[in-house]
Amino acid sequence: MTLTVETTQKQDVLSANIRILAFVLCIISYAFGGTVSTLMSVYLPVAVPELLNEKVSEARLGEVGAYISAISLYGWMIGGILFGVISDKIGRKKVLVIVTGLYGVATLLTVFVPNWYTLMVYRFFSGMGVGGVLLVTTVYISEIWVEKTRPIIVGILAVAFPVGIVASGGLNVLFSEWRQAFWLGLIPIVVAVLIGLLLPESPKWKDIQNAGKTSSNDLFNEAYRPNLVTGSLIFGAVLIGLWGIFSWLPTWIQTLLPAGELGQKERGITMMLLGIGGIVGGILSGFLIKAIGSRKTLMLTFVGCIGACCLLFLTNKNFSPIIYAETALLSLCFGISQGSLSSYIPELFPTVIRATATGFCFNVGRFFTATAVFFVGTLVSVFGGFGNALLAFSITFIVALSMAYFSKDKDINLINA
Repeated sequence: MTLTVETTQKQDVLSANIRILAFVLCIISYAFGGTVSTLMSVYLPVAVPELLNEKVSEARLGEVGAYISAISLYGWMIGGILFGVISDKIGRKKVLVIVTGLYGVATLLTVFVPNWYTLMVYRFFSGMGVGGVLLVTTVYISEIWVEKTRPIIVGILAVAFPVGIVASGGLNVLFSEWRQAFWLGLIPIVVAVLIGLLLPESPKWKDIQNAGKTSSNDLFNEAYRPNLVTGSLIFGAVLIGLWGIFSWLPTWIQTLLPAGELGQKERGITMMLLGIGGIVGGILSGFLIKAIGSRKTLMLTFVGCIGACCLLFLTNKNFSPIIYAETALLSLCFGISQGSLSSYIPELFPTVIRATATGFCFNVGRFFTATAVFFVGTLVSVFGGFGNALLAFSITFIVALSMAYFSKDKDINLINA
């Protein structure tokens, strides 16, 4: 009896150790996904002129930068959908190795990129890898973690993305030569190897395969369709505003500085503030949801996003330290919105269809975002500068606010049906 108890305890400890190791590797992959996604944004003002080998106007910078940013988001969308399907077929672990290695290799190749056309190819594949990582790491950890603490651990995993954004700002401060920063692609490559060597496959996925079960859920069932439209439009609208502003805020900062100033410090601090606000806002969203509910929290934070955008882009024509405080306010609202959406959208669907429907809402939203980013260059020309162009993106928060306001609480109760 004693031997049996000791053996069981040893197995439990080993299982816990494996889970902790899996979480550490997944959170590193997740965090560097945040870094890779935003790193080019802070270096656009210096990378694009070098790759074009010419002095560029704001309109030209907006045009080329829009293609670079949009292609990454298209890759993100495709990766989020494609690798989710593949992981159901061949397993979570194998796909996690593939997607982590994919964005690592594409990031590393950016060090040697000869022109902006090739850069677009690398950004597309890095986007595919990141899109796959955000989905598969969440699914994998959810399936291997104990039920009691699963929501907490998945919440911590999600906070890793804005941590990665802070890191991209820090890299900009450390490396004035933009190519040097992209050597960080070596880290996810090493992580991919460690995942392949050290982690087990998801036991739940293996059980489903052994039982020969397949999914028969009807995503477009008439009962789910209204909430599918609501979730897709809200998340898509928020992503358009968020990524349009995130991607171009450092470039806008550069245009506010006197001609000839590098702006390395200012751009880096701005990006770090965007990430820190995302972390704090993501944590704060849970307390707000508990106090007033997901829907009311969303409406409150969308009003905050609109107000913060007006404050930041209408009152600043030259750079001053007050911009840091206003950026922090805007990023806090961004963080609350993302944390709230992570709770709100899954609540729109019953358990049987929740993961599939949530993934659809998230990735269709990324398609809207990538398409909208193409118009940044046009907006810069039409509205006369990056500040006014970025302010135009705040309209999307009005759309999201309207959708949240007119959505009915009884729709959310569909999960209890």
